[in-house]
Amino acid sequence: MACNCGNNKDEKMEEILNKYTQDKDNLIQILNEVQEYYGYIPKSAQMEISKYLNLPMAEIYGVITFYARFTLKPKGKYNVAVCLGTACFVKGSERVLDKAKEILGIDVGETTADGKFSLEATRCIGACGLAPVFTINDEVYGKSTPELMEKVLKEYKDK
Repeated sequence: MACNCGNNKDEKMEEILNKYTQDKDNLIQILNEVQEYYGYIPKSAQMEISKYLNLPMAEIYGVITFYARFTLKPKGKYNVAVCLGTACFVKGSERVLDKAKEILGIDVGETTADGKFSLEATRCIGACGLAPVFTINDEVYGKSTPELMEKVLKEYKDK
């Protein structure tokens, strides 16, 4: 979704904040909603949360960077995540990740210039029996190989 975060008065942020009391214990729930709506947590949203909960920006930033679920950068339309947990790693997930980097021309934590793909390395996603595994958004690809990554990315590029 496009971010209105440059506007001084962001109606969606106001709507999210108004669901919660101004108790700092609501920070994670607010961040979850912001992340879900924007796809990341923009600085302007952090500033609004800071004012609303009367928390320093440093504390909000610390929570965002502590939890892997939150991101400060927008992700691509298709988020490619390669599991590097033990079971997947032992079965070659690093080669699968290298193939994704090569094809997309980006590194882990980056998004392609066209905004179509982002790439991340994850820890166990709970599909060890299918190792090595990668996901694209909510779609899981098990028993993966560099060749499978290439085939699947080609399909997504053609969408």
